Amino acid sequence: MSTHTTQLPFSAKSTNYSTPPAKRPSAREREYLRPKEVEAMISAARAVGRHSVRDGAMILLMFRHGLRTAELIALKWSQIDFLEGYIDIHRLKQGHDTVHPLRAPELRALRQLQRDYPDTPYVFVSERKAPLSTRAVRHIIARAGSRAGITEPVHPHQLRHACGYYLAAQGHDTRAIQDYLGHKNIHHTVRYTQMSPQRFEKFWRD
Repeated sequence: MSTHTTQLPFSAKSTNYSTPPAKRPSAREREYLRPKEVEAMISAARAVGRHSVRDGAMILLMFRHGLRTAELIALKWSQIDFLEGYIDIHRLKQGHDTVHPLRAPELRALRQLQRDYPDTPYVFVSERKAPLSTRAVRHIIARAGSRAGITEPVHPHQLRHACGYYLAAQGHDTRAIQDYLGHKNIHHTVRYTQMSPQRFEKFWRD
């Protein structure tokens, strides 16, 4: 009596269904940058290159005003009030437009930038005085992060998150942060206050 062995398909022989596939490690461990990392990026951007003033100012404004990349590259000089010290921010994604005060470091950087890139309506431009592309901004931010010694890949939106987390850590009201960042829905703002260590300051008294 002959026995017949059923030949298993290749996939059935090679697949172990009892063990789930291992998760691939995330290239980015966190979604925001710490203030000291932002400062290091600004210093790194200002240290080298023909566009060091522009690149440093870009990082400074994206952090302090929580600018998205599209909001940054669309920014015009008509939105900057040097006399009164304000910036008129046109928010995207159906967000609320806001007017922010400009502090001395930002005003100095913007004045120098205007001298270096005259006769253009846009604040952040290329050598041809055209608005920077999204790709160019990503490259500038990633390069500054690398030169600043940040080991994780850095992308522009981390600067907006850094702004939100910084304001929450300073104890600012959630509604005020919502207005500052132009969030239409406050649920997008709560993420910052939920992770703020300020909430737990009084938990222990030594």
